[in-house]
Amino acid sequence: MHEPNIVGDWQEYDDEHPGLRVRVHDLKKDEPPRGRDDHAKDLTYFSFRVTVENRSGESIALQLEDGQLDVRIGGDGEGAFLDWRNSQFIEGFDVYPLRRATATIFAAGPEDQLEIVDVQVQLRADEEWTRRCVWVGGIGVPQPSACGGKRPGAAKDSIAAQVSRYLEGETGTA
Repeated sequence: MHEPNIVGDWQEYDDEHPGLRVRVHDLKKDEPPRGRDDHAKDLTYFSFRVTVENRSGESIALQLEDGQLDVRIGGDGEGAFLDWRNSQFIEGFDVYPLRRATATIFAAGPEDQLEIVDVQVQLRADEEWTRRCVWVGGIGVPQPSACGGKRPGAAKDSIAAQVSRYLEGETGTA
């Protein structure tokens, strides 16, 4: 069974785009730079970053816009409010070898649901869609260091372990 990524993990796209990798990181409570959207009244804002790295030998035309992200919060996976006006997406940018491009995304939701945040990303690289990947985390949950590049062994009570146990229970493979 495929386990979701933890916020801070790198996801490699070796099969479809060798050398391309992406990660969701820096998940935190954060106020938007251009002011709050009226639709987010009484909601708590948070932000995260999506970084794409090109470790191949050729440039990659990259697209990451609001329709390519889905942000879910809380135990029931309710949709978070995605503030596209304050977010900085990656729109038609050529990422050269050994370079990165980063998008900063602002979203909002009820504060009591921000302990669980799921972010699904589907990039468009060289006019081709990548597979969708999910990162799980939460506001106030420690994130792994980005130095190692890969997730260390998950603790039994980590969010990833809880999600994995839940999914195994749902599919009957537990």
